[in-house]
Amino acid sequence: MKHYKRLAELHKGNGFPPPENPLFSIYQCNGGLCSIGDREFTSDFYMIGFKKIVSGHILYGRTKYDHERGSMTFFKPRQVIEMKNLAMEEDGFLIFIHEDFLNGHSLYNEIKKYHYFDYEINEALHLSPTEEKTTWDLYHKIETEYQNNQDEYSRELILANVDTLLKYSQRFYKRQFLNRSELSGKTVTKFNQEINRYVASGALALKGLPSVHDMAARLNISAGYLSDVLKQESGKTALEHIHIYLISEAKNQLRSEDKSVSEIAYSLGFENLSYFSRLFKKEVGISPNLFKKQLLN
Repeated sequence: MKHYKRLAELHKGNGFPPPENPLFSIYQCNGGLCSIGDREFTSDFYMIGFKKIVSGHILYGRTKYDHERGSMTFFKPRQVIEMKNLAMEEDGFLIFIHEDFLNGHSLYNEIKKYHYFDYEINEALHLSPTEEKTTWDLYHKIETEYQNNQDEYSRELILANVDTLLKYSQRFYKRQFLNRSELSGKTVTKFNQEINRYVASGALALKGLPSVHDMAARLNISAGYLSDVLKQESGKTALEHIHIYLISEAKNQLRSEDKSVSEIAYSLGFENLSYFSRLFKKEVGISPNLFKKQLLN
């Protein structure tokens, strides 16, 4: 299965122009061509798409997306995505946001609150003509900042408009599902919600890192079943999901000049600093000390 770690790799592999920013990019689809390969892939990016699909299908977390009326679609990092035989009418767009682009920004946490990124919401967002106009207006504002010579204000302005786009999408989804019952959650989403609750409760400081058995007990299933289901749905085990979550939190906290690497490691429940450093380097490619140094320079 193809995994894209860098936007430049995704752009090159799909015939898009090189990205203007290594951590954020956009692509406007003209003439109905707006697809990313024809095989399963995962990435380190949040992806937002606006497309009017007339044939073909999109699989997200191996769940088929309903997109028959033209729609917006939302994908989060490290989920299995497949786009096959897509044909579209009218123009569309794709927005790619590397999760590192959000580090240190309020949207780093806010974006996790938008459940339409969770793939159990397997119905795409269908827009009215007025909603389409609002969406395109925001896209063009993002495009203006993206295409201009980017400076110290560009990231804030781009993310401000992305934030507005996500808020409008939340409003549009609430309108769409107003008269529908809430869809049941998939295991990956429930698992991540439990990790969020574990961290928010202060359990990291009291109990340390959550184990797979702890998380399975919170979901009322066995640890073996949990890992099997997660592996099937996302391609990663329960332990890998725990590590990914904690390293993502660590990357965000490393932007702070006030906290040392050891303080961050202990706050995330790691009793052994060397274990944290090895895990961080395995997931990120560099040590936490070097990562922090690069951010602050």
